[in-house]
Amino acid sequence: MLDEIKKDARERMSKSVASLKQELTKLRTGRAHTSLLDHITVEYYGSQVPLNQVSNVGVEDSRTLTVTPWEKEMVAKIEKAIMTSDLGLNPASAGTVIRVPLPALTEERRKDMIRVVRHEAEGGRIAIRNIRRDAISDVKDLMKEKMIGEDEEHRAEDEIQVITDKYIAEVDQVLAEKESELMEF
Repeated sequence: MLDEIKKDARERMSKSVASLKQELTKLRTGRAHTSLLDHITVEYYGSQVPLNQVSNVGVEDSRTLTVTPWEKEMVAKIEKAIMTSDLGLNPASAGTVIRVPLPALTEERRKDMIRVVRHEAEGGRIAIRNIRRDAISDVKDLMKEKMIGEDEEHRAEDEIQVITDKYIAEVDQVLAEKESELMEF
């Protein structure tokens, strides 16, 4: 029973870290990366679909992404979707290829992005601590139902805390990597 609680906590914490990493890939650094456009959806025959399902997204050079729609009539829709996204990008179409130049990051913009990254990381830490609280609550419930003893309860709480510390350290490492990546020129 305790092993299941710890296993569940471990899985959920690892998903929180993965979710944080996914969120941070949306924040752009000075380099062009295809994952920057992953969350953009385009209207395609009446439904919203991810951009990478209606086009080929590639990196032309370190500051330019290229989007090649599979259907010519999608060019205008894709261009509009990129323009109206929260990324602040201005795509330019040349026939069937859309070029998305990434402006250079100013020092002020980098600091703003670091603030956002730290906020995201704090959200990850909070999620992990909430998972710890749930796991400890489950252990206490077992104790109340007399399924485990006090010693087992304390041992399980300590082990859950060790698991929590491990994943919080992982969040801190992801944060440090992203901060250093943002400060590169």
